[in-house]
Amino acid sequence: MDITRIQTPGMPLPSGTPAGQPSTGADFSTVLRQTIDTVNALQTNAESAARDFVIGRAQSVHDTMIAMEKADVSLRLLTTMRNKAVEAYQEIMRMQI
Repeated sequence: MDITRIQTPGMPLPSGTPAGQPSTGADFSTVLRQTIDTVNALQTNAESAARDFVIGRAQSVHDTMIAMEKADVSLRLLTTMRNKAVEAYQEIMRMQI
């Protein structure tokens, strides 16, 4: 399974890698850091959009909801990735040498 094709709206592929082409230079920690930073930026953007909507500065409820849904989907994806990584680590630790 080629994981470079899995992409959440608003989350660019790491280090500008086009979909379908394997990444050659980015290590796992760099990709993870970039993903966490992107999710954090989306969360901050959603919080700002919600605040603007509450105080009446937002032009559209649609833009606010879109920002909040992008943040929600990206956070759920990151949580799923974390859970899978923990499961893989636990499976490796259960292996007998």
